[in-house]
Amino acid sequence: MAKITYVSHDGTERTVEAKNGESVMEAAIKNSIPGIDADCGGACACATCHVYVDEAFLDKAGTQEEMEKSMLDFAENVKPNSRLSCQIKVSDALDGLRVSTPESQH
Repeated sequence: MAKITYVSHDGTERTVEAKNGESVMEAAIKNSIPGIDADCGGACACATCHVYVDEAFLDKAGTQEEMEKSMLDFAENVKPNSRLSCQIKVSDALDGLRVSTPESQH
């Protein structure tokens, strides 16, 4: 289990517990986190689960595969720390993870 904090564009924070093996997106959907729509259900076929990963966790969140990079082309306001939350798998190493959602997704 890992605690993940989701931060909306207005600074509102919500921390939830996520199970190891599920994605950061799945934990968001299960907990009704605003700003993460996940229209494709986690198939890496859209960019509606776009988040900004806290700099301290970039290495722990894994690397982007080519499909994720391609899908981020459809996201607005992409930054160097942009990721699709469906592609980040929860593990003990991510305990304390903070991700922010772009204003365009609210």
